[in-house]
Order: sequence, then structure tokens, then C-alpha cells
Amino acid sequence: MKKHEAREPLFHIVKRAQIPLYQGILIRVAAIVLALLTCAAVFFFLTQKSPVDFYRSMFNGAFGTERRIWNMAHQMAILLCISLAVTPAFKMRFWNIGAEGQVLVGGLACAAIMFYFRQSVPLPLLWVMMTLASILASMVWAIIPAIFKANWNTNETLFTLMMNYIATQLVAYFINVWVKSGSGVLNPMPDAGLPKLGNAWTLNISVVAVLTVILYIYLRFSKHGYEIAVVGESENTARYIGVNVKKVILRTMMLSGAICGVAGLLIVGGTSYTINANSAGGQGFTAIMVSWLAKFNPLLMILTSFLIAFLQRGTNQVSNDFKMDNSISNIVTAIILFFIIGCEFFINYKLVFRKPSKEDAT
Repeated sequence: MKKHEAREPLFHIVKRAQIPLYQGILIRVAAIVLALLTCAAVFFFLTQKSPVDFYRSMFNGAFGTERRIWNMAHQMAILLCISLAVTPAFKMRFWNIGAEGQVLVGGLACAAIMFYFRQSVPLPLLWVMMTLASILASMVWAIIPAIFKANWNTNETLFTLMMNYIATQLVAYFINVWVKSGSGVLNPMPDAGLPKLGNAWTLNISVVAVLTVILYIYLRFSKHGYEIAVVGESENTARYIGVNVKKVILRTMMLSGAICGVAGLLIVGGTSYTINANSAGGQGFTAIMVSWLAKFNPLLMILTSFLIAFLQRGTNQVSNDFKMDNSISNIVTAIILFFIIGCEFFINYKLVFRKPSKEDAT
């Protein structure tokens, strides 16, 4: 009686060597094309209308008027700013999921300065106070989980996530303190807003552009950037070559918090002039995806943040034009991102199929 020999699986997954740049580009382009075709098919199934109408509506929502272009550019800039904030921590393998709360706390500090001092302090001094308060508040909020991680190796993912909820409730509490009517809505304070450069969005976009270049140089060419990369690769290796891991963790999270503070400042002091529990708009979580898709490269994040902003603006316009539920925008965005993220598998891995043996032939 013959013993059954264990057969090799039909295929197995093998990590690729470094593929040529053009191959990576082709795979990503193919993923985007397939994603757009899938979205068009879903749209046709739901509306029985031409996919051309779907694409026309998307582009109209993002680029239809000058105001829409500026709105999309501003949304992209704020998303990019928050993505820049989480990137140093992620390169260090510190999974900072708390950007949403850090932005809210920075915005809350900015709103507090505007609320209490706008009528008693000259505008230039008020702007300085708003900036310092936003950055310091977010830095404190970010360094709390960093202290616990550095000293007691706590789980930073859960810690930073829970602090988002605390930040949301802090905002709700202070709005109730400031708004005596009980409406829960803090009236805008445009008289205390940051100065304008051109239109309402130019300052915010310019600040984020400068931050992007600075962070790229910091991570790529500075000693601190090198230490962040080493700690991210291996804490033991970092200690072996003399890097103070605790110091790097604390310093990096202070940097992440400071950039989140800038985002909070730009949202509250630069455009909305008020704050509510939804001021960050969930972008603290979306920024994680933007940073990851760009492989933690600040310059590539310009492209990924543009993609996300375009999808959000475009699909919202599709919902309005065809009187569809707003959830269609989330569905379309999810489909496209699924294909883009999925293509990374084929860039980093390949399927190797088992060669047929004589036994298979018989």
C-alpha cells in the first residue's frame, strides 16, 4: 500500500526583489484604470446612466469652477499637513492613531485665545499667541502617550486612539462653557482670524507647502531623521550604535504634535474661525492612509493627498448631481483605494505556481 506523499501547494507567495521603476508605475496605473472601470460599472448598475456622466460629474466637482479648485486645494493642504504630522512617528514604528485628537486640541487652544483675547490684544500679538498655544497644546497631547511608551512600553495604538475621544469631549465641554445659550455652536470669530494672503485659502496652502519641504529635508538629510529611521528598523540596533531610543521617541512625538497643532491653527484660525467636535473632519484617520500610500515620503504625499481630496470632492458632486445617498461617495472612494492598496501586494510579492509533475499528468 503506497503512502500518500505530501504535495506542494499549487502556488506560493514570494517576496519580490526591487522591481524597476517603470514596472511599479505600470502596476499602479493598471490598478487605477481597473478601479475607475469598476466604479463606472457600479454607477451604471445603480443609475442606469452612462459612465461618462459619472466621470464628468467627478471632474466638475473638483475642477468645475475656480472656487471648487481652491476648495479642493485647501482640503488637500490640510490633509497633507496632518499626514506630515503622523509620518515621523510612523517611520519610527510608533503607531500614532491620535492625530485627530491632537488637531482638535490644537484647534481648541487656538479658539480659546481667540475667544478670550481678541478684544484686548493687538492682532499681531494675538496671532503669535494663537500659534504658540496651538502648537504647545498639541505637543503636550502627543507627548503623553510617548512618555508611557518610552518608559513602560504601553500600547501606543490604543493609547492615542482613546485620547481622540477625550479631545472630542474636551471640545464639547468648552463650547458649552463659552456658549451660554446652550446651542452648542460657537459663533465664528473672523475678526481674530489669521492674516490673508490673496484669498481665504492661500495662507494655509503656503504654510503646508513650506512644511512639506522642511519635513522632507529633516527626515532625509538630518541626524534626527537618520535616528528615526534606525529606531524604526530596530530598537536594539539603535541602542547598539548609541542612539537614545527614549529621547528619539519623545522628540519625534513632540514634532508630530507640533505639526498637528499647525493643522489645528490653520483650520480654526485660518478658515472656520470657530471650533466644534467635528472640526478635524476625520482627516486624522485619512492621513494615516495618505502617509502609508506614499511610503512615508513627504513629497509623494502631495500626490496621495491630492488623490484623496479629488475623490472626496468628486464623489460628493456625483451624489448631488444624481440625487444619490451620500454613502455612494464613500463606496466609490473605497473601491478606488482598495485597488490602489491591493496593487502594492503585486509590487512587493509575486505568485509562483508549482510546475506540473509526472504524477499530476497521470
